[in-house]
Amino acid sequence: MKAAAADVTITQENKAFSMEEVTIGAGDSITFVNNDSTTHNVYSRSQGNKFDSGAQAPNESMTQVFSSPGKVQVRCAIHPRMKLTVNVE
Repeated sequence: MKAAAADVTITQENKAFSMEEVTIGAGDSITFVNNDSTTHNVYSRSQGNKFDSGAQAPNESMTQVFSSPGKVQVRCAIHPRMKLTVNVE
C-alpha cells in the first residue's frame, strides 16, 4: 500500500504498521501512534534520517521529521517483522 501525503499518521496495531510504504517530501513528518496492546520501539538507521523512539507504550504517539531525501527503512526493535519503507523526496 502506498500513500502520497505531506504529514501522515501511521498506526501500529496487531504488531504491524498500518502501511508498508509511504512517500513524503523532505521536511515532512510522520506521527507514529501505538494503537496496540503492547509496547513498540520505532527506529531507523537509514543515513540522514536516523532516529529511535525508545519504548512507546500503548496509546502513546511520537512524531518524526524526515529531513533528508532517500529510502528510509523503519522497523520496530521489539517486533522485527514490523517493516515500513518511507520514500523521502
